[in-house]
Amino acid sequence: MLDPGLVPARRDDLRGLPVEVAPRLLGGVLRTAVGGDVVAVRLTEVEAYHGSGTGDVPDPGSHARMGRTARNATMWGEPGHLYVYLSHGIHSCVNVVCGDAGVAGGILLRGAEVIEGQDAAALRRPAARIARDLARGPGRLGDAVGLRHPVHDGIDAITGEPLHGATARLWVRAEPLVDIVTGPRVGVAGVAGTAEFPWRFWIAGEPTVSAFRWGRGAGPVSAARSPR
Repeated sequence: MLDPGLVPARRDDLRGLPVEVAPRLLGGVLRTAVGGDVVAVRLTEVEAYHGSGTGDVPDPGSHARMGRTARNATMWGEPGHLYVYLSHGIHSCVNVVCGDAGVAGGILLRGAEVIEGQDAAALRRPAARIARDLARGPGRLGDAVGLRHPVHDGIDAITGEPLHGATARLWVRAEPLVDIVTGPRVGVAGVAGTAEFPWRFWIAGEPTVSAFRWGRGAGPVSAARSPR
């Protein structure tokens, strides 16, 4: 049973800049049904990414930094669709599209707690030895919820309309959480992975938050600070 403090996400909830919307997803829930198996995860860690022309600060870490391509086309669509991309040729990672259609933005779902369908998630994540690790990290999260690139790229998490045998629905908190932390994004190369882009957000003290590592050339800087 879902937390009574949750409400179904609307497109209007996601129309802001990714860096503004991202903290509001924390404590929300993504629920998928794939191949008859239902899995729901409570979101504990997210990262914001802006596309070319989105906001005042160019984001060199975004897939859409150079404009629209076949790979990132979903990021330019309506908010509430899920941009599912392949990482390292292996892992399907899930992003919530935000901003108006024609303005690229995405929020990477980095870490979550499986709150429904643990058995199904464990079958998809046989290497996870404990429940904490089922969706701890974006590749693990994508595996746990069963969404795969390219067949589920663009699935609509607002209407729940089926796509290739899968459905996805997103809930957000009616009252956003306040006990959150922000810091550099994980493993992002260069300046995009430094304190100049404190665009990773997570719930303080959550064990399902993924481990931090510096990206190539990012260098050791202040890894976390409380949001203002």
